[in-house]
Amino acid sequence: MAGKGIEKLSDVALKNTAPKDKPFKLSDGGGLYLEVMPNGSKYWRLKYRFGGKEKRLAFGVYPTITLKAARKHARDARDKLAEGIDPSEVKRQEKLARSVGAANSFQAVALEWYEKQKARWSETHIARVNSLFTNNLFPWLGHRPISEVTPPELLAVLRRSESKGLLETAKRSRQIAGQVFRYAVATGRAERDPTPDLKGALAAPIVTHHAAIVDPKEVGSLLVAIDGFRGTPVVSAALKLSPLLFCRPGELRQMEWVEINWDEERWEIPAEKIKTRQPHIVPLSKQALAILTDLHPITGRGRYVFPSARGASRPLSENGVRVALRTLGYTNDEMTPHGFRAMARTILDEVLGYRVEWIEHQLAHAVKDANGRAYNRTSHLPQRKQMMQGWADYLDGLRAQANGSNVVPFTTTR
Repeated sequence: MAGKGIEKLSDVALKNTAPKDKPFKLSDGGGLYLEVMPNGSKYWRLKYRFGGKEKRLAFGVYPTITLKAARKHARDARDKLAEGIDPSEVKRQEKLARSVGAANSFQAVALEWYEKQKARWSETHIARVNSLFTNNLFPWLGHRPISEVTPPELLAVLRRSESKGLLETAKRSRQIAGQVFRYAVATGRAERDPTPDLKGALAAPIVTHHAAIVDPKEVGSLLVAIDGFRGTPVVSAALKLSPLLFCRPGELRQMEWVEINWDEERWEIPAEKIKTRQPHIVPLSKQALAILTDLHPITGRGRYVFPSARGASRPLSENGVRVALRTLGYTNDEMTPHGFRAMARTILDEVLGYRVEWIEHQLAHAVKDANGRAYNRTSHLPQRKQMMQGWADYLDGLRAQANGSNVVPFTTTR
């Protein structure tokens, strides 16, 4: 290859160069030149020979790549040629490395893992994982090669949430990150999961239970208050069904009309909506059926039993029942939508004496039989149907007693 030569170009000359009808070149010497296109674009090129062949190496567009920068790129390329290295091959390898690095970034691996997992998740969990990625992990780790993320680096990211008092968020972020790292290990993109090294490094969130009313007398007062709620028919119905069905709040608000089996008098929830990922049956008492029957003329033409006020294409907000309870004067420390589950669990067992396995199965908990086998959705179904009707009748008695009636709620031993 020819020597470096005399540099001929100047910034003033380049700025004043106008395009012509055909492409032309402005040489700077030593093989470096600027190619000017008819549309005014200007491209830096280096002409050189390697292995007996003439080759071209592109450096970018002027003025993004300045004259000074182009000359530096040319000098670096000449240095490689002096060492017997083809600078075009070096550039190709670097581009390939960047491509592989992008494919193996924390964000790329996380999204790949997410796509494989989300079919098993509830809509609520999908939203939670998306939020953790978008707000707590991707801004600081997304671009990093997942194999290079160290425990101290991950800890620094998690402490951003911890410093704001978001201890549960930091904990969940660590858990989700750990699942992503383990997926990376399984697919050959990382050697280890750094999250176990952080054990004890983050402040543990204070465990709090969902507030619930479990005293029968207070339950009666709550039921009277619910009857007096003056909200929309949709929220009112969801509020009235909450103690009767004692399902998870997310399951209730996402109830669909096609899931109601009117002939069998039950609500059949598909597996993808249940935390345990198993289909679930909720027997409907006469009281629950009456509430649904009254609501059907209002929302029955749509998908959701409890559609959002913002549009029937989505379900009631997760705060719908919670806000209704606040409207009735119950604080978050007194009663929550999830508290209806604890209410039923406690009274059905300790007051009404129903068998624990019936209650646990109706709560859609992951319970097993005496042989360690998971119960299916129809396990103890006749008994659970009887229990759900007995529970609804018992609540009617509590309500009547709170209203000053002489009706006394029954108790039983099962």
